Amino acid sequence: MTQLPGLLDIEAIRKDFPLLDRVVHDGKKIVYLDNAATSQKPRQVLDALNEYYEQHNANVHRGVHVLAEEATALYEGARDKVAAFINAPSRDEVIFTKNASESLNLVANMLGWADEPYRVDRETEIAITEMEHHSNIVPWQLLSQRTGAKLKWFGLTDDGRLDLSNIEEVITEKTKIVSFTLVSNIMGTINPVEAIVRRAQEVGALVLIDASQAAPHMPLDVQALGADFVAFTGHKMCGPTGIGVLWGRQELLEDLPPFLGGGEMIETVSMHASTYAPAPHKFEAGTPPIAQAVGLGAAVDYLTAIGMDKIAAHEHAITEYAVKRLLEVPDLRIIGPTTAEDRGAAISFTLGDIHPHDVGQVLDEQGIAVRVGHHCARPVCLRYGIPATTRASFYLYSSPADVDALIDGLEHVRNFFG
Repeated sequence: MTQLPGLLDIEAIRKDFPLLDRVVHDGKKIVYLDNAATSQKPRQVLDALNEYYEQHNANVHRGVHVLAEEATALYEGARDKVAAFINAPSRDEVIFTKNASESLNLVANMLGWADEPYRVDRETEIAITEMEHHSNIVPWQLLSQRTGAKLKWFGLTDDGRLDLSNIEEVITEKTKIVSFTLVSNIMGTINPVEAIVRRAQEVGALVLIDASQAAPHMPLDVQALGADFVAFTGHKMCGPTGIGVLWGRQELLEDLPPFLGGGEMIETVSMHASTYAPAPHKFEAGTPPIAQAVGLGAAVDYLTAIGMDKIAAHEHAITEYAVKRLLEVPDLRIIGPTTAEDRGAAISFTLGDIHPHDVGQVLDEQGIAVRVGHHCARPVCLRYGIPATTRASFYLYSSPADVDALIDGLEHVRNFFG
């Protein structure tokens, strides 16, 4: 196997992920390269989920019996783990949601209902970027349509970077919120957080960062980012589906109104009015994703034990090797940065005039799992004049052999279509 500097002990790590041993299509061992969509789960997470349901299953908070107390301790313990993982100043700034999309919608709705100075209305503006996942476009379009606020965005350069040449025109004195992705899910671009945050702070705008493609792959320090909100999801970082996170600055969470109403988020209720619990429970109406939070806590333990610095170094080496090898494939065009610098481990490409769906189907017959389509980032495809892409995305268990299998698979694709 090709040796690269900075790699983790891949063989040892892969033993923790039972699905990676699966064989498909006439005995081919699966090559999983769809990590930007969802990651595989280690045994440690699967065991935590099973143990919760087998030994501790109960609803959280308020219960006085032993199971309720155990479930509450596990649920709130997961909040402590996430807070430490992202270096949050307070555990009470960590809100559990069902996914990053809900986290982003939560902020958009809060700002639509908020009082001054946070309220978004027809006199204000919202700033996003052209490379966003639909989950960070549609909520702002809905808010804009509902309130009359003007939606503005940064465009893209030809090499897949944000065009910040007009930053003072996109982020103005009227801007209330700037929401952007830390790492592009389609192109892998790592965005210049410092420059955007600095401009937003100059005009007094809030900043929301979508870290869904960052939290699994690199150290995430919400204090160092300088943002007001950070959203990410559990299922891309070795955790289960059905659990997301919104981190927000304590004073904002205290001032902003809740998104959902129901049990647990209240302090007092009468037929005339209600008062609300302090954050984070103010934003966690109803029975929360208890088992999923426990699983996310186990995933945080797993990633922390390996070390996010080491995971980032491993993925950088794999991505650098993958970019180099992909650029050697005839007729292949990488959509986005063509170097490993300032990019994550998701690489989208086209292959001549072969439709990405056909590429993906032939690769699947070779046991290689990639993602095809516009990856919930259709404006990017429109910007570069393509209907869709094939996307290969890597993680801590990806190996140089996986990259080699992809390259061999693409040669098979080219031969198959002549």
